[in-house]
Amino acid sequence: MESGGISQQNRRYVEELHRGFSEPFTAEDAALLLGLDLARARRLMRYLADRGWLDRVRRGVYLPVPLDSHRSGMAHQDPWVVGSVLFEPAYVAGWSAAEHWDLTEQIFRSVLMATARRPRDRRPTIGGTRFVLHTVPLEKHHGLVPVWRDGTRVNITDPSKTIVDVLAVPTWGGGIRSVAEIVDEYFHGDHRDEQKLIEYGDLVGNRAVFKRLGYLVERAGLDAPDLIDACRARRSKGVSDLDPSVEGGGSIVTDWGLRLNVDLDRSGLATS
Repeated sequence: MESGGISQQNRRYVEELHRGFSEPFTAEDAALLLGLDLARARRLMRYLADRGWLDRVRRGVYLPVPLDSHRSGMAHQDPWVVGSVLFEPAYVAGWSAAEHWDLTEQIFRSVLMATARRPRDRRPTIGGTRFVLHTVPLEKHHGLVPVWRDGTRVNITDPSKTIVDVLAVPTWGGGIRSVAEIVDEYFHGDHRDEQKLIEYGDLVGNRAVFKRLGYLVERAGLDAPDLIDACRARRSKGVSDLDPSVEGGGSIVTDWGLRLNVDLDRSGLATS
């Protein structure tokens, strides 16, 4: 007998998978839950995925599709949860963290995550969501706080660590123009913590962070004399690009050792 295009036995399997997994799972996980041998579990998962009762988020990894849905490809799981499980140990960072903390109004079409893994595909599309993955060694996973998404704990950089990250690698913030807006929002909001910025900047070990931070704070006319002094004391020698991802020259701000290779007065929409 079949009900809604699926046999009663297979529907029971799908219901058990719903109850058993709140995160992406493999055929091995399903075999243990359903009491099946691995070969049969693999065939069953492929069968259910091909008919739209499971969502194949990547090869060998599945999510149950709601039982009242008759369409495949409807990943109902939060992308942050999916990414955190698939690329564990991992955390949400960069522009995605900035969006979470209301530090930007820019529109980003992908989720940026840092992972201790070295994935072959650093821009995979999973369950309809594109991820941008960056490898960060596990010992540098700091400045993180947990948030709860769909009942699952996901790690994300706190507001101050988010600022330091996008200053260290402006592409993480959608480019230096977007980063400048994120920094300005941070200093005008409730998350401002100058001491944390200095502490995280020291931990990151990239002194260009202090050049960019000091310059942007000074340029915006923000009242932060102690922070500016701390940034000056931590400047690296030589000249750094305001945005190292952008080729081209520009005038040099000798006080900060920065080459202004991007015109911050030009606006642009982040689309990463």
